[in-house]
Amino acid sequence: MIRLSQTLFAMLAFFWSSEAMAVDSYRYLHVTIDTPWMIFVFLFFLVFAPMILSAILHLRNALRRDREEEQVDGEEGRGTGVKHD
Repeated sequence: MIRLSQTLFAMLAFFWSSEAMAVDSYRYLHVTIDTPWMIFVFLFFLVFAPMILSAILHLRNALRRDREEEQVDGEEGRGTGVKHD
């Protein structure tokens, strides 16, 4: 019961605070000179960074597989890059 009353009090305090009312105000929707930079930073961390990471991991795994195949071919004595059965 105490936890419920604390939760209700916290919700009321949040919704009646001036910061909560300011979310709908013009200053949060106003476009300034910093807006393109904020969009860039947002896109970089949420879109570009995972794409760059996946490209790096793809390249790393491709190079590792090539190195493993060369070692297997070198041990067989062929060294042509083509596996023979």
